[in-house]
Amino acid sequence: SEITDIPRRCSPKVNLLVGERQASLLLESSAPVENVFVDKKAVDKLTEGLLSHYLPDLQSSKRALQELTQNQLILLDTLDQEVTKFRECNALLDLNSLFTEAKVYHNKLVNIRKEMIMLHEKTTKLKKRSLKLQQQKQKEALEKEQQREKELERERQLIAKPAKRT
Repeated sequence: SEITDIPRRCSPKVNLLVGERQASLLLESSAPVENVFVDKKAVDKLTEGLLSHYLPDLQSSKRALQELTQNQLILLDTLDQEVTKFRECNALLDLNSLFTEAKVYHNKLVNIRKEMIMLHEKTTKLKKRSLKLQQQKQKEALEKEQQREKELERERQLIAKPAKRT
């Protein structure tokens, strides 16, 4: 068949690939494999050829991957540091807003205290005034009472008294 002729016409590398393909076809077929002989030297040479062809590329790819992995680790560390800086910055912004808010509330408390002192002074003045007014009303009431008593006494004196017979 055409597949069996390919190994004779191609390089050892292709022969290895074709040999692998033939082996997989044989494994896939339902017919049992009988008396398969493989030359150990051919297998060694094919393996050596395959390795010599692909190994340098694989090693350079491995070095490139290692370098990329190292660079990725460096980038991750740098990114972690930047995230930490942003968190600290946000914490400072939060702290600044807290200080601003505390200042606003402090001003409100100072204003409330001033207002309470003013209200206390007003209530003290009003209490004094009400006490004075109360005292003045009591004095006026006392004076009225005294005036009324004087008038009553005067009326008593003006009332005619019957003369005593002698």
